[in-house]
Amino acid sequence: MDLIDFFIYLADIMLLLGIVLAIVLPLIKSLDDPGSLVKTGIGFVAIAGILVVSYLISDGEVSAKFAADPFNLTPEMSKFIGGCLLATYLLGIVSLVAIVYAEINKAVK
Repeated sequence: MDLIDFFIYLADIMLLLGIVLAIVLPLIKSLDDPGSLVKTGIGFVAIAGILVVSYLISDGEVSAKFAADPFNLTPEMSKFIGGCLLATYLLGIVSLVAIVYAEINKAVK
């Protein structure tokens, strides 16, 4: 194992630690105010709903080029990837609209 592999594994560990801390620490902080947990739960449900709808409307079509070696892409994998892409596009558009709305709202007030 050379130095590059070590840093890749270190980056993976740090990423997982960051994800866990980003989820756990706000939950610990919000135990003081249970009402904020409801808003967080609504956000999680909304994002989960977007992911589910995106997965359901994506198709599992795989071209022959990607079904063979070295990709070996299955229709289920293609449907999952398509759903993730659709959700990413939708959430990106929603965030851009929210940014523009917030800036216009701030400028008006």
